[in-house]
Amino acid sequence: MYTPPAFRIDDRQSLFAAMHAAGLATLVTATAEGLMATPLPLLLDQTEGPFGTLYGHLARANPQGRLPATAEALAMFTGPDAYVTPSWYATKRETGRVVPTWNYVAVHAYGTLELFDDADRLLNLVRRLTERHEAGRPMPWSVADAPEDFIRAQLRGIVGLRLQISRIEGKCKASQNRPAADREGVAAGLAASDRPADREMATLVAAGRS
Repeated sequence: MYTPPAFRIDDRQSLFAAMHAAGLATLVTATAEGLMATPLPLLLDQTEGPFGTLYGHLARANPQGRLPATAEALAMFTGPDAYVTPSWYATKRETGRVVPTWNYVAVHAYGTLELFDDADRLLNLVRRLTERHEAGRPMPWSVADAPEDFIRAQLRGIVGLRLQISRIEGKCKASQNRPAADREGVAAGLAASDRPADREMATLVAAGRS
């Protein structure tokens, strides 16, 4: 990922926070049959390995869960994104020398992919994933709420994955390269949008995220 210094996320905790906030990721692997990609939720264990480890699962029928990766796997996380019109720039009124752009947050995590189908290990994984995404709900659903034989049958339909991160890169393009007056205009324009991602980006632009 091309990451100019102004947009690069270097702090590890900020990288982890962006991954956690994204929830859904896209897993990309190179195989003997070509590139394969699957959108899926991934669980980040920050304590396992120097850059953390990702866990998730694929449908057993998914070819990506059967074909060995021939190189590093890539997990791509995306955060808020927003179109930026030049009309918001003070520079437009001053010189007219402006063009549109797109602001966004992205984290790319690379590592060797391990697949597993041990039933107890899969059960622990789906419990952890469920607990993460049910947390904070008024009536959180638990794996234990379903019949045990039903859950065991469901586990036979998935393949677990583990990706210990060997390198990680992050980017937050939030108008940091624009003059202060332009950033103020972008933040105000995005904050007035009906689109939630635009309003999230407005907060990042206003904060001058580095």
